[in-house]
Amino acid sequence: MSLPRIAITPGEPAGIGPDICLDICHKHWPCELIFVADPQLLARRAAQLNKTVNIQLADLAQPVRQHVPGNMTVLPIELAKQEQPSVLDINNARYVTKTLEVAAQLCLYNRCQSLVTGPVQKSIINEANIPFSGHTEFFAEYCSGYPVMMLATDTLRVALVTTHLPLKKVSSTISSALLEKTIAILNHDLQTKFAIPKPRIAVCGLNPHAGENGHLGDEEITTIIPTLEKLRAKGLSLTGPLPADTVFTQAVLNEHDVVLAMYHDQGLPTLKYAGFGDAVNITLGLPIIRTSVDHGTALDLAGTGQANSTSLESALKMAIQLSSQ
Repeated sequence: MSLPRIAITPGEPAGIGPDICLDICHKHWPCELIFVADPQLLARRAAQLNKTVNIQLADLAQPVRQHVPGNMTVLPIELAKQEQPSVLDINNARYVTKTLEVAAQLCLYNRCQSLVTGPVQKSIINEANIPFSGHTEFFAEYCSGYPVMMLATDTLRVALVTTHLPLKKVSSTISSALLEKTIAILNHDLQTKFAIPKPRIAVCGLNPHAGENGHLGDEEITTIIPTLEKLRAKGLSLTGPLPADTVFTQAVLNEHDVVLAMYHDQGLPTLKYAGFGDAVNITLGLPIIRTSVDHGTALDLAGTGQANSTSLESALKMAIQLSSQ
């Protein structure tokens, strides 16, 4: 099988994204790495970290070549203003979204086989009057897909019905149509991307104790249960709705391939407790393969040499694996 070409975006230039990209470029990888970034930014950060790196501009017309440790192949996108580690600059917000657009284009046109993203700072992008609620939603709009966010460790997968949404809007957003679409994509991508013939999906309820038969909320009765019954009739393997406070017990996890949580902070605290720094964020439902780190920009660590690249390494390993399916 031919080697995949993987696009990587370092993310926020003032954060640890450039640092951890420099870390992974010094390791062996069974693929070609294309960093979509400002080469001068990477050179400056390498000097600050006392890292030796050979930066060369990408020529995508050439055949795919296996990554050589210490070499960094860069598709150049120029910063608007020279970065200062740990200091956000509104002038560079458009640079960040431009790297995402270019990297997505590479995958849409099959110039790269998957995309790995470093952490971005949503606040500074929005302060620049660029609507941005997260990578997941950005790529869904840009690539014309319907996103389902799933985070995974070696032993646990958690997918979300709603993502970056205020808690007060979650209940009104969860509809039968949304559940059907989310579960269909989750089931399909676990089959096609993860080679699980009949995915076993544990579905959380929305309310405490999954509504306690309507005494603690009726969304389970009016929406979730009827939708699950409809999908079971189509052959999907669904358990629930289950109380979210017990769905993560080992006995339940042993019998399922993924947990589907109704909202962001229902499912992700447990996953990040179990594997923070090793977890991978995977966007399902897109025409491209996209994985990401499970952490933020860690501005206070930028340029200090203390940033940990484990999550980026895990995201890259997953991207390579999914590119080979």
